[in-house]
Amino acid sequence: QVQLVESGGGLVQAGGSLSLSCAASRRTFSSYTMAWFRQAPGKEREFVAAISWSDGRTYYADSVKGRFTMSRDNAKNTVYLQMNSLKPEDTAVYYCAADYLGIVGDMSPAPYDYWGQGTQVTVSS
Repeated sequence: QVQLVESGGGLVQAGGSLSLSCAASRRTFSSYTMAWFRQAPGKEREFVAAISWSDGRTYYADSVKGRFTMSRDNAKNTVYLQMNSLKPEDTAVYYCAADYLGIVGDMSPAPYDYWGQGTQVTVSS
């Protein structure tokens, strides 16, 4: 079992920045591909970004490319999502997810076995 705890959400004006964190409980954290997904009210959960367990390669949804940056610190069992130039359409609950030995590039939530409880991000216009 892997427990994931997100933090860092909040309210920000359009054009502002927020940084999310996701702390994992498992000592084998370095073997998990990690991802961020988001879900807005009335919409399906959508992929935001992922980072590979093997080489740290990152992958982003087109809607956030150039604005969001995902990183990981295996020594701290933590992944981060730096969000810049935020837009009202970025408003959603953001979820952290983990996939053991996962492949970066699959935007489906299906491969991810473990999920955090989510953190709310609200961007006002």
